[in-house]
Amino acid sequence: MTRKVFWEDPYLTGHDTVIDSVQGQDVTVRSSIFYALSGGQESDSGTLGGHPVLLARKEGLELIYTLPEGHGLEPGRSARMEIDWPRRYRLMRLHFAAELVLESAYRALAGVRKVGAHIAETKARIDLVWPENITPWLPRLTAEVQALVDADSAIVSAFEDERRERRYWEVPGFARVPCGGTHLRRTGEVGKIRLKRNNIGGGKERIEIFVD
Repeated sequence: MTRKVFWEDPYLTGHDTVIDSVQGQDVTVRSSIFYALSGGQESDSGTLGGHPVLLARKEGLELIYTLPEGHGLEPGRSARMEIDWPRRYRLMRLHFAAELVLESAYRALAGVRKVGAHIAETKARIDLVWPENITPWLPRLTAEVQALVDADSAIVSAFEDERRERRYWEVPGFARVPCGGTHLRRTGEVGKIRLKRNNIGGGKERIEIFVD
């Protein structure tokens, strides 16, 4: 099973690992800084052993990386892993902005329910079951989240069940939330947020989240 170094230090951009298994284009490694799509957060972009990672996926607790044909990597061989840091950092900032918006929405909107989320490099979104136009609530949510960001509080990220790889983030005094993504060290790193409503119909509202 891959050791998830991206949880130990999500700010690492390069890492020396060892190839564990090879099945054609699919490779597993002993340890990894390369996040694979999970919980709505997109995969990192980068290279393994000098080859572009075409796809990163999670199967159970294992991470599998798909490389181009003819990559030549073999089990037991050392390999360098590099990630696109500007992309990772944007994903981390947007991810945590979305987490703060969601927690604030739970507090402000009685009975609201999350039914989807996606974190990309340019924006994040959360989809909510809510029976009316959410636009009137956006100024309040923006102000509350921006205040949390501007407070520049420490963010705790740790295991609640290490064997099952269940993790959480916590801003003391605000919330503790189960989450296995990559997290910032401090709320201030999120920057300035902007929220936009996108109606997706059927009693569902989408909040799009941007950071500057």
